[in-house]
Amino acid sequence: MPVNSIFGVFAKSPIKPIQMHIDKVVACSELLIPFFHALAKPDWVEAEKMRKAISMAEKEADEFKRELRLSLPKGLFMPIARGDLIELVNRQDKIANTAKDIAGRLYGRKLQIPDEIFTDFMAYVQRSIDAVKQANKAINELDELLETGFKGREVDIVTKMIAELESIEDDTDSLQIRLRRNLLAIEQHYNPVDVMFLYQILEWVGHLADHSELIGTQLELILARS
Repeated sequence: MPVNSIFGVFAKSPIKPIQMHIDKVVACSELLIPFFHALAKPDWVEAEKMRKAISMAEKEADEFKRELRLSLPKGLFMPIARGDLIELVNRQDKIANTAKDIAGRLYGRKLQIPDEIFTDFMAYVQRSIDAVKQANKAINELDELLETGFKGREVDIVTKMIAELESIEDDTDSLQIRLRRNLLAIEQHYNPVDVMFLYQILEWVGHLADHSELIGTQLELILARS
């Protein structure tokens, strides 16, 4: 979307571009599911197709972020500070960056998730993406918060969404601990360098949920300041 078009979006809603950006971020992270299934077959042609799709989605999100930051009016009068909006976009963008890094690292090494942990791993990935979706739901309530002046029932709704986001992130922590334990039990059967990268991938998938939770934290700060 060109810069002039974003100015037009701001004229209608100062929040809409933030919501449009996280929609792109969600789409990017969701592509990890078919990517991992392609790795499991293994179908390297399909995996490359999914990797490119993730990379393209991340690039679109990054370009949108750049245009949004340039277009956000410095004199914008609203209950949310310009710096808080930019911080939200930065935190959202880290999710797309992480998804791209995960796909790039795994495809680059032609690395597969061991069969012994694949089912639990996919549950972990899905729960991490659940966190991204929950952050998206909370961001989509910002319009309502503005309309109600950050008061009343809408604040309670968003507060509950943030609490649910924290709960989902806790789930991913537990899943990661279990996966690390299970990988430790089988790591002697795999290439040591591959195992090192697998531990890194476990951490990066967790970052999807971590960055999502930080979006919730930023929203809590915005609520406290409004």
